[in-house]
Amino acid sequence: MSPRKQVQEELSREKIMDVAHELFVQKGYQHVSMRQIAKELNYSHGAIYYHFNNKADLFYAMVVQDFELLNQVLQQIINQDIPPDEKLKKILLGYIEFGLTHKSQYELMFLINDEEVKSCIQQEPMESYGMFANVISNLSNQKASIQDIWSIFLSIHGFVTHYCRSNQTYDDVKNLARSHVEYILKPILNGKV
Repeated sequence: MSPRKQVQEELSREKIMDVAHELFVQKGYQHVSMRQIAKELNYSHGAIYYHFNNKADLFYAMVVQDFELLNQVLQQIINQDIPPDEKLKKILLGYIEFGLTHKSQYELMFLINDEEVKSCIQQEPMESYGMFANVISNLSNQKASIQDIWSIFLSIHGFVTHYCRSNQTYDDVKNLARSHVEYILKPILNGKV
C-alpha cells in the first residue's frame, strides 16, 4: 500500500490551509514548499495544486480567511446596543483579544516580512483598517482625526505585537489591555483631541 492517502479521503482546501499555516508559522514562509505541505498531508503535491495555483495563492487564501474572522469579531461588537464610549473600548479590546487569541494568524496577517506575500495581501488589511477607522471616527463623534485614529491603531497593534511572541494569553494581560485602552482613549473620551 502506498504511503499516500486513499482517494476516498478527499483533500480539502481547509486541510491544506491548516497544515500550511502550521508550517508557515514553524519554519517561515520562505522555508516552506508546496512539496513539504503535500508530504505533511501524505498527498502528492499535484493534489495541492488542484486547490491552489502556487504557495502565494495558498497563503493569500489563509490570510483572507483570517481577516474575515477579525472583521466578524469587530462587527459583532459594532452591532451591540451599548453606549458609544463603551463600544469604543470594546472595539479596541476586541482587536487586542483577537490578536492574542489567534497569535499565529495575527503574525501571518501583519508581521510577515516577505515581498512576495506583501504584494498579494494589500486589500484585506486596508479594508479591515478602513472598517476600524470608520467605527472609531463615528463612535468618537468625529472628535478623532485621521492621525489620531492611526495612532490608536498603531498603539493597539504594538500592544498585540509585544505580547504576540510571548507565552502570555489574553487572559494573562487582560488588565494591562484595559489600562492601555483607557489610556489611549482618554483624550477622545474627555473631548481633548
